[in-house]
Amino acid sequence: MADRDPGRVAADVDWREVARLVLTSREMDRLEEQELVPAKKVLYQFSARGHDMAQVLLGMHLKDGDAACGYYRSRPLLLALGVPLADALGSGMGLAGGYSDGRDIGVVFNYPNPGGAHALPMCGGVGAQYTPAAGWAQAIKYKVEALGEGPDDAIALVLGGDASCATGGFWSALTIATTQQLPLLIYVEDNGYGISVTSDYQTPGQDIAANLASFTGLTIFNGDGTDPVEASRLIDEAVGHVRTKRAPVLLRLRVPRLEGHSYQDTQTYKSEAEIEAEWARDPLPKLKAHCAQRQIGDDAWADLERETAWQVEAARAEAEARGVSSPETVTRNVFDEGEPQQVGGRAGLSLDGTTDEPKPEGQRINMVTAIRRVLEQELDANPKVLVFGEDVGPKGGVHAVTLGLQERFGRERVFDTSLNEEGIVGRAVGMALAGLMPVPEIQFRKYAEPATEQIHDCGTMRWRTNNRFAAPMVLRVPGGFFKCGDPWHSMTNEVEFVHNPGWKVAVPSNAEDAVGLLRAGLRGNDPVLFFEHRAMLDDSWARRPWPGDRYVLPFGRAKKTREGDKITIVTWGAMVPRCEAAAEGVSADLIDLRTLQPWDKDMVLDSVRRTRRCLIVHEDLRTGGFGAEIAAVVADEAFLDLDAPVARVTMPDIPSPHHPKLMEWALPSPTSIRAEIDRLVGF
Repeated sequence: MADRDPGRVAADVDWREVARLVLTSREMDRLEEQELVPAKKVLYQFSARGHDMAQVLLGMHLKDGDAACGYYRSRPLLLALGVPLADALGSGMGLAGGYSDGRDIGVVFNYPNPGGAHALPMCGGVGAQYTPAAGWAQAIKYKVEALGEGPDDAIALVLGGDASCATGGFWSALTIATTQQLPLLIYVEDNGYGISVTSDYQTPGQDIAANLASFTGLTIFNGDGTDPVEASRLIDEAVGHVRTKRAPVLLRLRVPRLEGHSYQDTQTYKSEAEIEAEWARDPLPKLKAHCAQRQIGDDAWADLERETAWQVEAARAEAEARGVSSPETVTRNVFDEGEPQQVGGRAGLSLDGTTDEPKPEGQRINMVTAIRRVLEQELDANPKVLVFGEDVGPKGGVHAVTLGLQERFGRERVFDTSLNEEGIVGRAVGMALAGLMPVPEIQFRKYAEPATEQIHDCGTMRWRTNNRFAAPMVLRVPGGFFKCGDPWHSMTNEVEFVHNPGWKVAVPSNAEDAVGLLRAGLRGNDPVLFFEHRAMLDDSWARRPWPGDRYVLPFGRAKKTREGDKITIVTWGAMVPRCEAAAEGVSADLIDLRTLQPWDKDMVLDSVRRTRRCLIVHEDLRTGGFGAEIAAVVADEAFLDLDAPVARVTMPDIPSPHHPKLMEWALPSPTSIRAEIDRLVGF
């Protein structure tokens, strides 16, 4: 625990402003609960009563260069940052403008706040806020030490309830912040409940601060968040420690949840005595009494109540006058549309001077060498590029793709991480929001599963903030079969990423395409899933000459590896050479999609309309695989041009078998592909 003087109070606290902001928060809660929710104008409402004073005190300590990751009860913090009241109220009503232009629920906050601290886009999932905050903190440290960019006393703040301390995100962020000694303040608002579940189910002994007292590298502050003097002192010391010591702090303050978890929560699981005891701890009367000691007496307090009520009502009128945004615009800003987001990204090098025409030079190289060379070039040219993941450092990655990169660029640029995929991707989100270009690696496709929440939240960020925030990155994920199979290292399941809005998905089959697509991702403004097929990393077929240092392959541009007029074969990744072998002697259009999001519908449809037959081949399972999407589009848009059914050759609906003989039986083979080609051509 940190040493502190129990009698010291921050001298510069503007208690009138604290009172004004707390009263504003209370009036907004009252308006929503008594008027807007019953009128069905607000559908999701979370009261901040009891949490409000401490959040306001904390928010008033933040400044330009800082960032806060909040959660659904964090509106008082945003009020302290200066969020317009009409945005705060209008967002709850789903109206135009505000946090999301009506796309997201109003308690999922964000606030770019030029000239002040950013409120980073929060997520709907409990605990998902922690690792992006750790990423922002690591970006602060890197930018100060490596780029000479300040301010050098900036901090990252993350808020969570006591129940969130049981999540993987909390423990991952705690590990990252303490092992790396990052300027991260973790603020736990402990109200004793996770909806109806008491905190003894979340934390042994019901005190996360006590449990972490011996956690190495962490300073802890623990106390009462309802007492103005104690809360102010603890917050001041906690923030000051992170700013000056550049090290992580856990601040736990006990607060009451004076209303239900949400408006719909009747709290029948609490006894009347428990509810009465919670209201007895309400910080508002304590704040009023404290303010009275500082010449803010009853008359001044009444003036503040009238002022805030008038301001909230005026904000309500302003918000309602905006109306609902045009439904025709709701599909915009899934991806970058040319108008830069306000916060995040813009860290890649310019595409000026690049070319989409390969200029082959030198001997053929394998895909491992090609990917490593692009990473090396971008790391060398762009100090904002960071490569990280499990074993990517001295070992060079389990697939040897990053071999030698740490030795050349140092541990700050190429570094190993703790074994936590949520932490790898979540930290990348925070780094991207801070203006870096992160290149996280997941060792094997199956291991991305713990990170799926962060992957989904990253992809939807631009859309759900209506282009206020975006977190471009290149997430490298090796997968697929290699010599043998198994359910843990050989999964493909690319369709899961395609189904996450906002992610571009690259699936190169050879070294040349890998170069062009990786460079495009590293210089782009969207998150990219870069799928590195294990079987192709050192495959002789996949080897190509280096296509040039300026080669960039645009996403959504497929390639015909052979041309013919009897059948169209659509495939990608490791199935391309198998389809090449199967189509030998057949007049076929063989299309390597190269990217699945976006995919080249025009090339596929133009080919099918000419050949009048379509075969789709992929390694993923048959049911729900991406081939089903292609088949549906062909059936929808080229049905009358077909002379045979659209067909697929895929894996059966089983995990990848381990023994090579079993695996090869399950995989599409040149023989099974050729049999389907012959069937369709002869149909």
